[in-house]
Amino acid sequence: MSWDLPEIYLYQAPINFRKQANGLALLVEQELGHSPFLGALYAFTNRQRKRLNT
Repeated sequence: MSWDLPEIYLYQAPINFRKQANGLALLVEQELGHSPFLGALYAFTNRQRKRLNT
């Protein structure tokens, strides 16, 4: 059996959850140097680390 699991990245700096998908995609491109369209998963947290957004 083969497991084709995506890469998962946790963005460590807190973000404002009012950012839309385009804003998060831009963050992935500019800050991480990754293309957000290649199948990896990105997780973001708020300042209090009480919420997680993927």
